[in-house]
Amino acid sequence: MRPRGWADVVVPTVGRPSLRALLDSLAASRGPLPSRILLVDDRRDAAGPLLPGGLPERLEKRVEVLRGRAAGPAAARNAGWRASCAGWVVFLDDDVVPDPDWPARLFEDLASAAPEVAGIEGNLRVPLPKDRRPTDWERNVKGLESSRWITADIAYRREVLREVGGFDERFGRAYREDADLGLRVTSAGYRIERGRRASTHPVGPAGPWTSVRLQAGNADDLLMRALHGAGWRERAGAPPGRRPRHLATTAAGAAGLLG
Repeated sequence: MRPRGWADVVVPTVGRPSLRALLDSLAASRGPLPSRILLVDDRRDAAGPLLPGGLPERLEKRVEVLRGRAAGPAAARNAGWRASCAGWVVFLDDDVVPDPDWPARLFEDLASAAPEVAGIEGNLRVPLPKDRRPTDWERNVKGLESSRWITADIAYRREVLREVGGFDERFGRAYREDADLGLRVTSAGYRIERGRRASTHPVGPAGPWTSVRLQAGNADDLLMRALHGAGWRERAGAPPGRRPRHLATTAAGAAGLLG
């Protein structure tokens, strides 16, 4: 039996169609569900319904929709965990599909956590096409499988989130806000471990501005260096960034023009 208020799930969303697949998978899963599922509606224009067609019947009494400020996923997640009263807060992205045994595995992960464990990651699978070579974008998303502390599926103790101040809302994109929080939690003396639950993270389409958004992440890398020092990548297990490559490309182009 699950104790009352053992965990709440927080899902920041801008109303992507993938939200339906996430909720349907939770509704069809085995075992009792988390106490509440807090959907943070972060759309700039929230005139229409967040979920056309309504909620799955099994989730109707568990889902609560909160209004976000359209200020990015860090701010939306803060709104979600601050509305929670549970001991653990589980963050899911709106484009993951939890396994059928995800709730049962989640309870096992949290119930077995030692007091010094403040966070427990889920395991992600990113399927790639088998009939062709993956694109650069697909390989980029595949990297989530080995990334640390990503908020696609991670649980934190709510009191630890309160202690460290939650997500830093200066990270306005879905980039580095998870690594920043993980570094602050571990610097406070806590551990973040990997659990047994798993989800699938399908690769969404690459939009026309994908490369621009990826390059914009250089500013977040600079903020990480300012906040955590030059060695933040090693401590966060983050791969080398693109900034050196971009600088080298720019320098080569400039040299070509001069020539």
